[in-house]
Amino acid sequence: AVSKLGGMGAVGASSPAEVAAQASTIVTMLPSSPHVLEVYTGPSGILSKVQAGTMLIECSTIDPDSARKVAAASKAQSAEFVDAPVSGGTIGAQNATLTFMVGGEKAAVSQATAVLELMGKNIVHCGGAGTGQVAKICNNLVLGITMAGVSEAFYLGTQLGIDPKVLADVVNSSSGRSWSSDTYNPCPGVMEGVPSSRGYTGGFACDLMAKDLSLAVAAAASQKAPLPMGALAQNLYSLMSAGGHGRKDFSGIYEMLQKQQLRKE
Repeated sequence: AVSKLGGMGAVGASSPAEVAAQASTIVTMLPSSPHVLEVYTGPSGILSKVQAGTMLIECSTIDPDSARKVAAASKAQSAEFVDAPVSGGTIGAQNATLTFMVGGEKAAVSQATAVLELMGKNIVHCGGAGTGQVAKICNNLVLGITMAGVSEAFYLGTQLGIDPKVLADVVNSSSGRSWSSDTYNPCPGVMEGVPSSRGYTGGFACDLMAKDLSLAVAAAASQKAPLPMGALAQNLYSLMSAGGHGRKDFSGIYEMLQKQQLRKE
């Protein structure tokens, strides 16, 4: 990936620290909280060489406490920091129509917005450090649950004999409509250009959805807040992952249901 970008004019670096020594704006997007903490606060991390006034934009989906730790560490190095997790999937990334949920001080968010607007059309200031992450895990909680529900509905519909495209027309003009049904439908043959149309490849990995739901469940536990549907959805995506499909798009829940039926037959 670095070589490919190098061919387009980018300059490679051997460590996050080397990047920080040369850049005045840094955007990071990493798989999980431990990766973020290592990249920012590790021995060769960004904050070991960051320049005063550098704009740090952290776009991973992580727990709010980790985002607040990095924000405090960045402030101690006189760097500006915002947590800015993203929503919109690969389609939004390709079309630069992503939504960024941003947590941080007002001045830092204003500075970061000029960069984020190059990648997305909706930039929402959610509050102080960590609130971008709060918004993101709540959003993905809804997404994970609704995708499971839409997958079950379309699986049931096809088993009962309705054309899934007809069912999609009904759902998407009725109260069951959601992003999972009208933009990212999990049933093969209903929509073109989505993961379900290409074997559930090239989308948002099941493992990442399971991780995001784990963040929501853990956050709920810390507040002693019941999260029954979220916990069930987390178990579904974990089951899909355990079946060897963790790298497939999370809408592959539909395919998992189909395979369960085939085993019964």
